[in-house]
Amino acid sequence: MYDTALAGRRILVVEDDYLLAESLNDLLVEAGVSVVGPVGNVPDALSLVASGQAIDGALLDVNVRGQAVFPVADALMERGVPFSFCSGYDRYTLPQRFAHLSYCMKPYNPRTITSLLSHQSETASH
Repeated sequence: MYDTALAGRRILVVEDDYLLAESLNDLLVEAGVSVVGPVGNVPDALSLVASGQAIDGALLDVNVRGQAVFPVADALMERGVPFSFCSGYDRYTLPQRFAHLSYCMKPYNPRTITSLLSHQSETASH
């Protein structure tokens, strides 16, 4: 399922469920994405974003090991990195400042993920 629109993009994955993280990693690699992570906790994700490592987009679980991922989302916003939330929680749990962002419910299908990332790419280029 190689996707030329996603080829070479560096996507940060913040997900604490090992099986979901591995599944998402495999899906993204198959689509031609260079995966940053997966990262399984908020402090490591914050450190990675603060390091200045090149990131073209991100997929964030809302609750990572009992912590809200919102500080990571804020750091990505400060850097101008587009991101989407992927979670088992309802989108209405998001703070108002994130209400306009793309969101997918778990379990997600491959088309949903690649569509979110393509949308991130289009948004970032405008």
